[in-house]
Amino acid sequence: MAKPHSRTRTVLEPLSHSDLSNHLPTLGPFRSLALFSVSDSQTLIYLGTQSGTLLLLSTNPANSDASDPNLSLLRAVSVGDCPVESVQVFGGIAKVLVLSGGYLFLVDSVLSQPLKRLSFLKGVSVFTRRLRSREAESSNSSENVANSTELSSSSTSQRFLQKLGGGIRANGLKIKEPEQHNEGSNAFAVVVAKKLILIEIVSGGSSRASKNDQDSDGLNVSYVILKEIQCIDGILSMVWLNDSVIVGTADGYSLISCLTGQIGVIFSLPDISNPPRIKLLSRGWNVLLLVDNVGVIVNEHGQPVAGSIVFRRGLDSIGEVSLYVAVVRDGKMDLYHKKSGTCVQTVTFGGEAVGGPCIVADEEDGNGKLFVVATPTKVICYRKLTPEEQIKDLLRKKNFKEAISLVEELECEGEMTKDMLSFVHAQVGFFLLFDLRFEEAVDHFLQSETMQPSEIFPFVMRDPNRWSLLVPRNRYWGLHPPPAPLEDVVDEGLMAIQRAIFLRKAGVETQVDDDFLLNPPNRADLLESAIKSIIRYLEVSHEKELTPSVKEGVDTLLMYLYRALNRVHDMEKLASSANSCVVEELETLLDDSGHLRTLAFLYASRGMSSKALSIWRILARNYSSGLWKDAALENDLRDTSNHILSGKETAAAEASKILEESSDEELVLQHLGWVADINQVFAVDILTSEKRAIQLRPDFVLQEFWFSFAAASSSSSSSSSSSSSSNVS
Repeated sequence: MAKPHSRTRTVLEPLSHSDLSNHLPTLGPFRSLALFSVSDSQTLIYLGTQSGTLLLLSTNPANSDASDPNLSLLRAVSVGDCPVESVQVFGGIAKVLVLSGGYLFLVDSVLSQPLKRLSFLKGVSVFTRRLRSREAESSNSSENVANSTELSSSSTSQRFLQKLGGGIRANGLKIKEPEQHNEGSNAFAVVVAKKLILIEIVSGGSSRASKNDQDSDGLNVSYVILKEIQCIDGILSMVWLNDSVIVGTADGYSLISCLTGQIGVIFSLPDISNPPRIKLLSRGWNVLLLVDNVGVIVNEHGQPVAGSIVFRRGLDSIGEVSLYVAVVRDGKMDLYHKKSGTCVQTVTFGGEAVGGPCIVADEEDGNGKLFVVATPTKVICYRKLTPEEQIKDLLRKKNFKEAISLVEELECEGEMTKDMLSFVHAQVGFFLLFDLRFEEAVDHFLQSETMQPSEIFPFVMRDPNRWSLLVPRNRYWGLHPPPAPLEDVVDEGLMAIQRAIFLRKAGVETQVDDDFLLNPPNRADLLESAIKSIIRYLEVSHEKELTPSVKEGVDTLLMYLYRALNRVHDMEKLASSANSCVVEELETLLDDSGHLRTLAFLYASRGMSSKALSIWRILARNYSSGLWKDAALENDLRDTSNHILSGKETAAAEASKILEESSDEELVLQHLGWVADINQVFAVDILTSEKRAIQLRPDFVLQEFWFSFAAASSSSSSSSSSSSSSNVS
């Protein structure tokens, strides 16, 4: 019995933390943060400090218990006296690139060797690693295969230039083409004054690393300048995605083509605004551009691809978590949906005063399971919940609308199948059923394409029964009670409402609907609503293609529920049409309740003509003299459209329909007499009917004509004589 919830999800949950204030009190606040997943169980965390120190932490160091959730500090190395402004990890070659004091430094991923300064670069203001979408990698792989013959005649130093649009030499470094595999994955871009330089780190073991390459160092790598581009001044932030570099200045955002070197303005910033911020969104391979507290998502060509996101407060740092963007400020982290812009989760860092700006980091390749936040003194790791975990959490909170919305979003993203959407719809339906919201429950059942009608059977008929083995077991996550008859569901729900009313008076909040608390329903109304809703579901199921056994269950239980509400018209309609009702399950029930007409229709539809005719004969003898109206029969009797039939004629008419199709002369002989006594037209129709598969013998027909009409004439004469004698008297 869930009450409405705000749009909230649990996307991140705290996993581990480390307080470094006591260990390294002179470090100053953290300035930069980066992650690298070594394996599914270990993630390395790099922290650059204001004092120029680079820290390495691990979530699961090899010398510790893997079950220990706390972080461990592995190493701390000094980069220099200037702040460590940026850290980028090149996982493919296990190297880390650090920006501090206008210089770039390279070090191995575990900080076991001394840092090496890139001596050919000085005055670097900003740098970024190149990231490539899967589509771009696939495209280039195809091009390489298609052009292999043509390129084989070219020198290796020219191949990459053909892709990048020409090349130059700078600082005496040789210009080469990256390898076909993972081409450009170890490339980065730096800004020096008004120059954008594209560089690749080449491993010493690579076939491309020659003796002529300069700036080869003790880390067994070489640096290859791919291209230099004259660009704009004052670049403060930058992202390199595929063949485009998007930069931000105090004036606005621009796009630089790596192929042509052309620069185009994406949009300008207001005269008074915060410094530009750019965040690569690896999920979808887009880029988020910030204008104060508004984020605009563009593709690699600078074209907007989604609506803007309005953040409700300023921000210190920004990261990406699956479908969401995470921003931090003042000790709080908000997660916003990238498409809707809705804030879905707010996380507070322990509820304490942070005392300075915070930074966040995610793995830009999108494969990591961790999300890290660094306050001035602490490092906090959050685990990204899987989609299934998020859905389960929403279901436990009874935030059903949000659960369905999440699954639909994941289906659109290709992360979940349509079957999972059906699965969740069915599960939500069961939750609502036990919350006494029967109509809504059936709405969700009907939206589930995988739910089986047999899953409803235990709510109608107690186990064990004829269909118990057809009911799927353990198909869901076990978040709701097991199936039970509707009477039990209603009784348990009413008890829950009474408990909630008591707790509410004691000041305890519950998940029971306020409507139920303010106006507690009565048992009869709830039970009627439940039965009507289940009838609606079974009526839809009745029209579907089902296995014979399931079809029998659907039709039989549908009749069972019609009878519970005394819906005589629906009972007779189902019984007289094509159905799969199990007669043995219903005949005693209908007989005891006096629904003989329904039973007669049911016998007839299931081919039990003799039993059906016996009931119509009994009804013809015992009908009261009251009159009733049946438009269908009126048409059959070729009378006026408003002809009123007596109960006896109704019984005779229904018997006539059965006998007109029967080729059993004995059965016809058994019932023709009483039908003729009521209406001779029916008797003629029976004897002359062409509806039967095997026609009656002519001598039989003539004989029955004679006896039937002779008997009818004799009966008529007797009635006339009696009437005359009465008049004479």
